[in-house]
Amino acid sequence: MDNCRKEVNGMLTSKQRSYLRRMANQIDSIFQIGKGGINANLIKQLDDALEARELVKVHVLQNAEMDIKDIFKELARELSAQEVQLIGSRFVLYRKSTKNPKIELPN
Repeated sequence: MDNCRKEVNGMLTSKQRSYLRRMANQIDSIFQIGKGGINANLIKQLDDALEARELVKVHVLQNAEMDIKDIFKELARELSAQEVQLIGSRFVLYRKSTKNPKIELPN
């Protein structure tokens, strides 16, 4: 239980964030956000995806009305997820599954 102490308290260590970034390189974006922006349906789908996968990558299209940094922070807050990485038009969120944890974070 000690090895996820920081994550449980809402903060990832730099080592944990680096580990998750490496994992994120291997996954594709499973959501796109465009001019529709953030809505209840998107939040519900992302919530379900985070519960199932723990790590999700999102692509923000050029026609999105909000700035990508604002979308990144807003979704992390709404979903109680950790901000892992923001590069260009993509970002990665992490949240430990309550029912079926799969990712073992390093100390």
